[in-house]
Amino acid sequence: MGFGGAPLGNLYKKVEESDAQAALSAAYDCGVRYFDTAPQYGLGRSETRFGAAIDRFGRENIQLSTKIGRLLLDCEPHEVTPEAFVDVPQKRIVFDYTYDGVMRSYDASKKRLGVDNVDILLAHDLCAFSHGSQEISDAKVRELFDGGGYRALTELRASGEVAAIGAGVNEWQVCEKLLSLGDFDAFLLAGRYTLLEQEALDSFLPLCEKRDVGIILGGPYNSGILATGAVPGAKYNYDVAPDHIMERVAKIEAVCAAHETPLIAAALQFVLGHPCVKTVVPGAVSAAEVEANAALMNRQIPAGLWSDLRSEGLIRSNAPLPLELTDAA
Repeated sequence: MGFGGAPLGNLYKKVEESDAQAALSAAYDCGVRYFDTAPQYGLGRSETRFGAAIDRFGRENIQLSTKIGRLLLDCEPHEVTPEAFVDVPQKRIVFDYTYDGVMRSYDASKKRLGVDNVDILLAHDLCAFSHGSQEISDAKVRELFDGGGYRALTELRASGEVAAIGAGVNEWQVCEKLLSLGDFDAFLLAGRYTLLEQEALDSFLPLCEKRDVGIILGGPYNSGILATGAVPGAKYNYDVAPDHIMERVAKIEAVCAAHETPLIAAALQFVLGHPCVKTVVPGAVSAAEVEANAALMNRQIPAGLWSDLRSEGLIRSNAPLPLELTDAA
């Protein structure tokens, strides 16, 4: 289990500094050694909070990733672009996937984090979901390659400045496109391979296996519904869950209940069944949430739960399961 830094950027609500630092310390104390953040998360707030924690942990004791693609520029108060974050610094976002944009973003991140380098550097939000259309997504991918951003990433990797490069996105399709254009080591995929969604098994994940590409799995709860269950107002893909998703989750919940297993535990552990998924990064805003996630990771799940989900057609028959991975090892 890793630690996802978006919530500590004050995603949707303000998180007190003391709570943020307690969450980070609890993660380290639970054995978490991989921490992911990005300039977007609170317009730099998440990175600066990580920096304070890294001072305590020791940079040599953790694996760290951040992202490029958004420059944070000083601006007037009315120009601040907080997106889904609150109580943010007075900055505005400019998307920039060029050579200069990558290098400027990376240098600024290192300063906020208080480190000399990161281990994994990811191109952030190249997907249609983030930019609003496939046309804009395609243009951003072209900018990454034609504008020199990909060259910057590969130079950083070749020099040993970073160990791995990739992308952090909300859609597997753009990851597949990137693999057709360049040599990437890893992708942080948010919410697109979960207990609810396994379309990535058709082509993308087999390609990752072939190319030895690792997946950092974000959003294992599909924005919340796989944590809360099919309750009124449950969130799916950052919005209120539609009826057909509510119905499917209710059926999955029923199978989990029959095996006396919380839905959230099954959701968190399911994704790790695939050999390409190297870590899962649920977010947390308090020490209690971190400790709850750790307990869910350690909970024993009956093998019959997975077989019942398969037999009822609630997960794909070819979806690798955590039990199978353990047996193979």
